Amino acid sequence: MSETTSANLGQDDLAAIQKLQDAFQEIKRQLSRVIVGQDKVIEELLIALFSRGHCILEGVPGLAKTLMISTLAKTLSLDFSRIQFTPDLMPADITGTEVIEENRATGAREFKFLPGPLFANVILADEINRTPPKTQAALLEAMQERQVTVGRVRHKLANPFFVLATQNPIEQEGTYPLPEAQQDRFMFKVFVNYPSFQEEFEIARRTTSVQNEEISPVLTGEQILELQLLVRKVPVTDHVINYTLALVRQTRISEPGAPKYIKEWLSWGAGPRAVQNLILGAKARALLNGRAHVQTEDIQALALPVLRHRILTNFTAASEGVTTDTVIKKLVEETPHKEGELTKDERFKKIFAG
Repeated sequence: MSETTSANLGQDDLAAIQKLQDAFQEIKRQLSRVIVGQDKVIEELLIALFSRGHCILEGVPGLAKTLMISTLAKTLSLDFSRIQFTPDLMPADITGTEVIEENRATGAREFKFLPGPLFANVILADEINRTPPKTQAALLEAMQERQVTVGRVRHKLANPFFVLATQNPIEQEGTYPLPEAQQDRFMFKVFVNYPSFQEEFEIARRTTSVQNEEISPVLTGEQILELQLLVRKVPVTDHVINYTLALVRQTRISEPGAPKYIKEWLSWGAGPRAVQNLILGAKARALLNGRAHVQTEDIQALALPVLRHRILTNFTAASEGVTTDTVIKKLVEETPHKEGELTKDERFKKIFAG
């Protein structure tokens, strides 16, 4: 272990890393009793949780997104709340509201706050694109500030606080798609894909028979808070930061050194929050893999979920069948990950000088 690692992490922290690894494996084992496959999705959800971030999951109906999230909450021994978003849902329906209540002792009438479903640890915001912008904004305030405002009073939310939103990509009629600027509040955008043949075979076998799987809690809220702090302590070398900056800054069309295809395919690039989330997520991923240091491969592994909702393709890209994932994969392939290659490349010298 390097001197930098030793200076940042003590013996207690190293023991905590092993505990995190064991908990990660146990959570996956518990989830496998109910969920078939989706290992990558589960890993990305846990990385976001330990990084103190939020996720938006996108996938067609019937892929067990809701079941996966509710089961995950059970393994974490946290309060779980599901909000089914509908076009008539108002902000007070999720934040809570004040009611007038009579004090039986004095006879006076007083305002009393009744907390809404946001006052839980794990929030499933089901079909977030089905509710109007006013209600979406109330959820986004809770995500960012970890509080809700009712009247003139601010109410702090529970800690840890983790929002998992889902949206259906195949139906746009009667929906309110989240603007790109608001999607930036989510650490990851995770795609939930169709299962493989063998996975779907197992799903068909399990779900059409009698089953009663018990899920046991693995981590408490206090332990999760400790692990979130541990993630922040993981050291990152200057090379990994430079690599992350190089990757993100290439998505900006006005950036000197950006590839030609970026200017042809993108109308908007990722901001500084992408860099922060890539590094934080990479720290959590390193810990889940039993490492006390971050590698460029951790950044590469998280490039898609962090960047896909932070860059905006234009009409040219759409006409050529180019998606945000296409652009990100191309950037990862073309960005040197070795320190000497990155710093000596003439194109990247322009980026670092910008």
